[in-house]
Order: sequence, then structure tokens, then C-alpha cells
Amino acid sequence: MNIRFVSSLTAEDENRLAPTLLAAVTAVLDLLALPYVLRIDTSDAKVYEHSRPEALGQPDSGSSRGQIVPMRAGAAENDAIGSQKRW
Repeated sequence: MNIRFVSSLTAEDENRLAPTLLAAVTAVLDLLALPYVLRIDTSDAKVYEHSRPEALGQPDSGSSRGQIVPMRAGAAENDAIGSQKRW
């Protein structure tokens, strides 16, 4: 995913805002268990960057965590597991 934000700020204002914006977005992304790179290029060619190269809490190979699973299929699997536990 590549997101672009175009501003009408001056170069000085961009350089004041960029570290704060980077910190705010980093705080949100750090709540997710996925790798990412954030990069802000200001109009005067300064670069602010932060990355987390590895996802935290890698799921086990048999886990569906971190994968896209249709809700109905996931519910059917849970029902099947639950019915096995009941007997």
C-alpha cells in the first residue's frame, strides 16, 4: 500500500509537522502485528522514515491468525471443534 498526502504547507512547516505525524502513525501501526515502512518526503527533500521489518508474534503454522478467513468458514470450523469437545 502506498499512501500519498499532499500539503500546502511551507517547507519549514512540513519539517516541523513530519516528525509528529510520523510518531502518531507509528503509534497506530505498532498496535498491529505486521511489518511496515513509513516514509515522509518533504518539499525541501528531507526524509523522515520509520520501519518495523518483522511482524511481532508470528502465528504458528497451523494457526489462522494473520490470514484472511471468511467469517462463515471460520464459524463452521469453530462449531465443528465445539461439537467435538462436547461428546
